[in-house]
Amino acid sequence: MRTTRSGPLSFDPVVVGNRETDAWAAYYRHDWRDFLVAAVGMVSAGFGMPPHRTLVGAWYILRANQLWAPYPDNQPDAACAYMRRFYELVVLSGGLILDPARAARLEVEWWRVHRAHQHEEDVTEEQLETALLDLYAYVYDADREAVRPAARKRIEAMDLSDRWVRAGCDRDDPLLAEERRALVASYAALRIAVER
Repeated sequence: MRTTRSGPLSFDPVVVGNRETDAWAAYYRHDWRDFLVAAVGMVSAGFGMPPHRTLVGAWYILRANQLWAPYPDNQPDAACAYMRRFYELVVLSGGLILDPARAARLEVEWWRVHRAHQHEEDVTEEQLETALLDLYAYVYDADREAVRPAARKRIEAMDLSDRWVRAGCDRDDPLLAEERRALVASYAALRIAVER
């Protein structure tokens, strides 16, 4: 029997969405051990890299997020450098052809826009959607309109996450389950877009 290997163009949306929800929850609770566990699962399911690259890639994502987390005094350039190293591993593993530095800049840019949207009333959801479209269209070499449903669902998940944070980050809060559903739906839409 032949087994299929997951990868950046053939990932399981349910697994990736669940692991990313776990990572987001751990991020906002500053539970870095749980974040790393979730990142390993997310990288494994989402990019299909060999185990040693998966572990190193998850470590780079952890470090990038730790450097990004402090507000307002974070380290965006250092976070971007770790994400560049992550995308270098993605390219080495095959499946995506991209410039790791550009992919990292686009990744950290949506982090920046989301954070601004959290704290500044004049930053719109349209600006956040544009940042996500830029990332998805570049990383997956996909049509912007095709990835728009994935971006919109991800914004819904972010809104639910932000509400969950404001409510106190309780793991039993139903908002976390709603966020999980929205992220899975976002990855399902992304998978459809990248298969086109």
